[in-house]
Amino acid sequence: MALTTEPFRYDLHDPDVRLMLQVRDGNAAAFEELVLRYQNRLLTILEHLVGNREQAEDLTQEVFLRVYRARARYEPGAKFSTWLFTIANNVASNARRSYARRKEVGVPERHNGSDSSPMQLDQLAKAASGLMPTRALDRAEQAEMVREAVKSLSERQRLALLLSKFEGMSYQDIAETMGLSVQAIKSLLSRARVNLKEILTPYIEQGIKPEDSPNNSHAHDEPEE
Repeated sequence: MALTTEPFRYDLHDPDVRLMLQVRDGNAAAFEELVLRYQNRLLTILEHLVGNREQAEDLTQEVFLRVYRARARYEPGAKFSTWLFTIANNVASNARRSYARRKEVGVPERHNGSDSSPMQLDQLAKAASGLMPTRALDRAEQAEMVREAVKSLSERQRLALLLSKFEGMSYQDIAETMGLSVQAIKSLLSRARVNLKEILTPYIEQGIKPEDSPNNSHAHDEPEE
């Protein structure tokens, strides 16, 4: 007798999916709860993706607006976080393309000078590169150093690394979020760690800034899967 496999019930295993189903049914309080749970996490990821705090705040609002607009069509086919960060990835990609077009016609970019959390960046440096500082670096210096190194990664390497280290996503969830295979995600993360280590090592040991390091010239090189 052939075995039948029941579809995975995300609504039974993911409390955020259950909240989103309540949003679909018109529960405004459930939507507010999701915003509270995810707004800072989204902001952190988006700021690293677009490199600008003010723009990341605008894009975070855009992501939640899209979530709300899609509520009536929502079906729990993945973890809520996977679905949400898939939307965030699309929003960030659109924003980067729009910025690239504005640069072509000379429209200036907005800056407001806000910094990402030094602690988060410090954790990312240690997790991604496996390096322990041999020079004494203050937290602000570490934050700036890692920010520049992360910016030098390709867009896909950067997103995979952020979802892995900040969100703790599995290879499978990152693959679903980015529309790639699990093997491609493993490859992206492996290359991201190698690139970060090569970029960060001269700075940690000798004080050579990431943007001045000869090792960062290949950080964007990324073969297709």
